[in-house]
Amino acid sequence: MKSEQITWTGSTRTWDAPPPGRLAGSAQLVLLFGNRALLEQGTPLEELRRAYPHARFLGCSTAGEIRGKTVRDDTLVATAIHLEHSTVAGAAVRMRDVPDSFQAGQQLAKDLEAKDLAHVFVLSDGLAVNGSALVKGLTGALPPHVSLTGGMAGDGAAFGKTLVLWDRQMESGMIAAVGFYGNRIRIGHGSMGGWDPFGSERLITRSKGNVLYELDGKSALSLYKKYLGEYAAGLPATGLLFPLELRSKEGKPGLTRTILAVSEEEQSMTFAGDVPEGAYARFMKANFDRLIDGAVGAAQSCRTGEGAPAPDLAVLISCIGRKMVLGQRVEEEIEGVAEALGPATLLAGFYSYGEIGPFAPTNQCELHNQTMTITTFRET
Repeated sequence: MKSEQITWTGSTRTWDAPPPGRLAGSAQLVLLFGNRALLEQGTPLEELRRAYPHARFLGCSTAGEIRGKTVRDDTLVATAIHLEHSTVAGAAVRMRDVPDSFQAGQQLAKDLEAKDLAHVFVLSDGLAVNGSALVKGLTGALPPHVSLTGGMAGDGAAFGKTLVLWDRQMESGMIAAVGFYGNRIRIGHGSMGGWDPFGSERLITRSKGNVLYELDGKSALSLYKKYLGEYAAGLPATGLLFPLELRSKEGKPGLTRTILAVSEEEQSMTFAGDVPEGAYARFMKANFDRLIDGAVGAAQSCRTGEGAPAPDLAVLISCIGRKMVLGQRVEEEIEGVAEALGPATLLAGFYSYGEIGPFAPTNQCELHNQTMTITTFRET
């Protein structure tokens, strides 16, 4: 596997190294993560398409871009990939063409050829999709041995519109997935949080899908505002600082859920994934050191064992809530990942509205919020 990166900066309106690079004619895949307004300009993308004429394009709008050990805003980061012993193919589905997010996942899985499929990497609209249902649809329709990772697009702290790119299509309300094929592709993945729960657990007494109405028989929004205090005026963005931890079964790792929207009229909160009735919810708050340790732990989970070769490429998807909390320290979590994976690994990625992947190699895939979720790639 070979890869190269370039960055388009909004202030200069140019690439830092004009494409094409050394992979001009051989790249099969280009990952593009960036600021929504820059993606909508069109010019940078057209230049990339001319530079990498044989590549498929997969990408999305973000809440911040990751290149190497740095976190950027108002940029586009393109990562061109050449696979020497593996192949890629992809598919996309629009939410307006399917009944719901679950069936969108099913359709994507069916559109990917199953023969020799080793891994699926998916990018989803971050506002119009129920990420939990999407993951259930995908995992239920994919062969059991196929791993799944990815994330949900972002729009900074605006929560206005997100975009997903697949080849010539770039739209809101779209989900795209690329499959990696062959027996020489090696995928690693890890996902960890680092938030501290506080207060007592509360029973979810009324919800529908990813919309929460009541906790312990009382208005969930009113209770949430009480806990947020002065931060309540900034909802939904400030809700990223105080996610919910869900628990449905004893001993099962708690899933974290973060707010996408609130409705004063319905007194409800919409989350990136399901908040099922009968589950228990607990408020969480940030712990700086644990957030950074969580990112390092996710990277360590990607390594297949002591002495194993370093991955060629790592795609980091971290939550916008972590970025808001860490502030000027945000690059510390990226630096921790870089140190854990080693200098030979190229880092790319973005800050998201949701992360997709297993907690550990033996766990089933889930939608996460407020985690650092990493996918590593290597060929043998």
